[in-house]
Amino acid sequence: MTSTERTDVLVVGSGFGGAIAAYHLAAGGARVVVLERGPWLTGNDFDHDFKLGSSYTRAFDFTVGDGMSVLGGNCVGGGSVVYFAAMPRAPRFVFERHGSIGRRMWPSAVSRDTLEPWYDRVEEAIPVTKQEWSDVSYAGGLWAAACDHAGRTANPLPSAIDNSKCANCNWMMAGCRFDAKRSLLFNYLPGALAHGAEVRPLHEVQHISRTDDGDYRVHYNVVDDEDYRIQAGSGTIDAKIIILAAGAGATPVILQRSEATLGTMPNAVGRYFSGNGERLNTAVLNEDKVREVLGLSRGDGLAYEANQIGKGPTVASWDRLDGSLPEYSRFSLEQLYFPPGLGTILAQVPGATGPSWFGVDKKELLKRWRSWLIIFQMTEDDNEGVFGPPPATGNADRISQQMLGVGRLRYNPTANTLRGWAEADAEVKDILERDGLAEVAAWTNDVVGAYTVHPLASCRVGDDPDTSALDDRNELRGHPGIFVTDGSAVPGALTVNPAMTIAALAERAIPGIVHAAQQRGVNVTYGAPSPDGATSGRQGAARLVPTLLHR
Repeated sequence: MTSTERTDVLVVGSGFGGAIAAYHLAAGGARVVVLERGPWLTGNDFDHDFKLGSSYTRAFDFTVGDGMSVLGGNCVGGGSVVYFAAMPRAPRFVFERHGSIGRRMWPSAVSRDTLEPWYDRVEEAIPVTKQEWSDVSYAGGLWAAACDHAGRTANPLPSAIDNSKCANCNWMMAGCRFDAKRSLLFNYLPGALAHGAEVRPLHEVQHISRTDDGDYRVHYNVVDDEDYRIQAGSGTIDAKIIILAAGAGATPVILQRSEATLGTMPNAVGRYFSGNGERLNTAVLNEDKVREVLGLSRGDGLAYEANQIGKGPTVASWDRLDGSLPEYSRFSLEQLYFPPGLGTILAQVPGATGPSWFGVDKKELLKRWRSWLIIFQMTEDDNEGVFGPPPATGNADRISQQMLGVGRLRYNPTANTLRGWAEADAEVKDILERDGLAEVAAWTNDVVGAYTVHPLASCRVGDDPDTSALDDRNELRGHPGIFVTDGSAVPGALTVNPAMTIAALAERAIPGIVHAAQQRGVNVTYGAPSPDGATSGRQGAARLVPTLLHR
């Protein structure tokens, strides 16, 4: 396709920020087109396999940077299709963080209190439910018991999982073939389609330019279905409103590349990237001690050996989510299952004196993988990531048919970030190594640098034009009519899984986007119910809408 199309609203990406925007704008009467770089996969497409060409390699994008690598969704539904569906709300202290700039990062208009009604909207739409202890996995139960033994607390995580459908197969990162995960494929996206929105997979947006009449033109390439390095075509679409939701690893790259045609970008585009302070530890359990110290048994002579059974994270310890503690000392510790592949490569041998992600000792470690317990740490980092000049196309130089690329992100952790990681590592060891229960080692950063599955803040909201790319309504400074609603907009690390906050911030941005569209001549209104028709969330947010419609 080479001719230029026209639409009212063009959405780039179909994860939380894109799907939420597409639904509300389409439900309000606007013509909406969504361009998604990845394929459109559904239940029957999700493989229990890690081979090249399986849903695992087709639906993920792993971008290796300098000091930081990013693993993110690459399919219709974005990260919601491949994430672990943990949906906690950010702690109150997060919104008061100063981080590296020495003053409040978040806009003054956004706090836990003002975001609460938008959290409620998301919880109703997904829906999100609190898991009970009867829902947790063996690994989650063991983590809770270990925390209790060490004098800590632990809680089941709120999640977007229908436990009546869940088979506890632990293949969540390859997509859920049982439709138990309440991804965007089951709420916002069907709602958008029902109201006439178009979703076009395998369309990778390259840059944005201006049209002669003052609208925007989006330039894209069509990606081959099997080899993402191959272009199968190209085209352009004109729109009055652009909503960027390509993820924190891609949205800033599109804007960087667009500077030549749109003009100067805000200073914070491609800066202040946060990896959500993430780090992983692997504990290798002593099965006898699991039985003797914790009193746990699965029956049939097994104490644990259940790393592979269950569903992602089910239990977290939030003792260190205490606003009275100093910044960079606050973190959550979440039991997690990370599937074979990256996890087995990066896991270190406990007690090793040098690099041990390979070798004889590592081989012995892998033989005990059923006795592993992986703990996911989300700390407070210093937003030290910076994107260099963009590659020729896309967000990375692709070096394989699918999944793998080399990007332009540079990340050099500061002393603050390193101290936060060290404190979290020490807490995990203190909990799990008591009375010989386990041996613990952090994953190595020597192979692909630090790593994150929750990239944030590379095009963030804020009050200060020098340190934020977006105003408090998610509009790109100096470029009216362009909005960002993905994880890029979140100002910094959240100390918990960020999906709920990304979605709530996107919900909050919609009234302002509708108002901007109306000013540009689009016949659209705000006020749609939840995609399933529920209205309580809409009613709860109603009092805040007028403040977002007008400056």
